[in-house]
Amino acid sequence: MRHGPAHRLTAPSPRIRAPRRVALVCVLLSACGGSSGATGPGAGGDGGGAGTGGTTGAAGAGTAGTGGTTTGTGGSAGTAAAGTGGAAGTGTAGTGGAAGTGTAGSGGSSCTTPPAASELVGWAASGTATTGGGSATPETVTTVAALKTAVAGTDAAVIYVSGVLASDTVMIGSNKTIVGLCGAEIHGHIDLTGSSNVIIRNIKVVGYGVGNCTLDPAFVAMVGCSSGNDAITVARSNHIWFDHDDVSDGTDGNLDITLGSDFVTVSWTKFHYTARTDNTGNDSTGASGHRFSNLVGGDDNSSPDIGKLNVTWHHNWWADRVVERQPRIRYGKNHLYNNLWTSSGDNYCVRSGMNAQILLENNVFMGVKSPHEFNNTADQGTSNITSTNNVYSGTSGTQATGGGGTAFTTPSYAYVLDAASSVQALAQAGAGPH
Repeated sequence: MRHGPAHRLTAPSPRIRAPRRVALVCVLLSACGGSSGATGPGAGGDGGGAGTGGTTGAAGAGTAGTGGTTTGTGGSAGTAAAGTGGAAGTGTAGTGGAAGTGTAGSGGSSCTTPPAASELVGWAASGTATTGGGSATPETVTTVAALKTAVAGTDAAVIYVSGVLASDTVMIGSNKTIVGLCGAEIHGHIDLTGSSNVIIRNIKVVGYGVGNCTLDPAFVAMVGCSSGNDAITVARSNHIWFDHDDVSDGTDGNLDITLGSDFVTVSWTKFHYTARTDNTGNDSTGASGHRFSNLVGGDDNSSPDIGKLNVTWHHNWWADRVVERQPRIRYGKNHLYNNLWTSSGDNYCVRSGMNAQILLENNVFMGVKSPHEFNNTADQGTSNITSTNNVYSGTSGTQATGGGGTAFTTPSYAYVLDAASSVQALAQAGAGPH
């Protein structure tokens, strides 16, 4: 099936019943002329005519649902003013306004119930699949201390995060589903080391390095930004799924997947940075500010990575100020389809390192440099890039394909491609929390 942004729809508000029209009927023709005021409050009126009927109530204007939970409400019923200056007026009572027709917001969530996840597709669906905390009763946390307690260990748990949490390092155990509610944010560093079966979705993750790498408690001046933490680290972990997240300002990387991690899917997620530089240390990257988003495989000649690091990337958006690693891949079969790059000012987007097998399908590259390239000639001899039906608009640099490694052309899982012509609109509307 086609995969789009999750939408949570709510039932429309009950229709408001309009009050019945009430007609005040003149019993005698003379009573309607105002010559006798005996029967109404207009007694003694000066020849008053028939009383003026009540004004019809205005139709209610439904308000667009916020986050998909609210439908419009109907207008208030109109009230009829009785005629004055004569006998009982013949005006009819105003009719109530029509029920409002507010439309549920696309994919929205309330502050108590998150939107549904996308359908899981890709490597994280392989083998034992990725179910997170399954059907465990959700627990809502509002502080980083409560979050750290809730995500520890291996017991199945579903954790809803509410509010903007203070910066800290959060170690995630196994068999967990972590979901953001109503604009939730986790700041600092999320660490999945030795974890399995974890889902993180509908949440904003902001690294320590917002505009300045020295804000990271792990920063070492003699090294530079690369000494700091990623916004999210996945190491020695398997069956991990990130869905509808917003990840930014990792001091080292935004989301790095290393050390033999495997069966990972990253879907409908936006990556970006705040402007910063990296002018000190022996690993300084200068004006680029080490704004290097996603690393798959941390080292060459890493035996634990052989046959691992299989990652699916779909409907993601690499956006403002990402300079490199969108992603940069060693080893593993990485499948990138229906993604969007608008990270103008970059050095490159997708780079193949040693032994990587990369399949690029129906992606869109807009205004970027070197949409896909090899790290060097030696790595080109051991890796392979297959590119099919991608769109390049205003790009420069390399669109490398081929290589001496084994081509990866047919993933082992089912998936459906959206037309490349629709990808920009889909990613910009759908990537990130809802």
